[in-house]
Amino acid sequence: MSSPPPSLILPIFPLPDVTFFPHTLLPLHVFEARYRAMVMDALARDRRIAVVRLKPGYEAAYAGKPAVYGVAGAGEIVSWERLASGRYNLLLRGDWRVRLEHERPSDTLYRLVGARRLDDVPPAGEAAAPLARIRAACGRLLRALGRPADLLATALAEGQALGVIADRVASAVLPDADLRQELLETLDVGRRVTRLADALDQLVREVRGGRE
Repeated sequence: MSSPPPSLILPIFPLPDVTFFPHTLLPLHVFEARYRAMVMDALARDRRIAVVRLKPGYEAAYAGKPAVYGVAGAGEIVSWERLASGRYNLLLRGDWRVRLEHERPSDTLYRLVGARRLDDVPPAGEAAAPLARIRAACGRLLRALGRPADLLATALAEGQALGVIADRVASAVLPDADLRQELLETLDVGRRVTRLADALDQLVREVRGGRE
């Protein structure tokens, strides 16, 4: 994973209820003309884009510049396929959290922003206990869903930083878009892990209670 410069100029891809976490892969199908242009330009440059979640009520202004959340996931296009229709299938690799600081004037169809990388704040205490709690909660969830016990093995693999594990598990498991955005914005790894473990426990209770 390469280190970005202190400030970044990034094209943004606003999407409803999509959270792009660092350390994850995100497949996308790009069909709108302005975002096809964004992909073409990104591929000609550094292949970097930011995926940001649209705020509620975006529908009324979608064709223009609808409001987006201030923290996004940024990364690199690592594979792509251009279809005969001009659409793209992409695979993005999440590299960093970024704060969108200001929108830049541009003559492009898509939006450009000035952004700043956000780094994790290491947990103040021992990581073993919260990590064990996440592993146990994931195990209970998979059993409750009747899924293979090793389904999250890659996300939970040994040797990863605690924040990386939290991001990968959140991306793979949590369905609630607001909670995912909250975790994306939580830089303190200790708080992120605790919030994730609480959410996993709640998800297990819901599954066992027969609710979707």
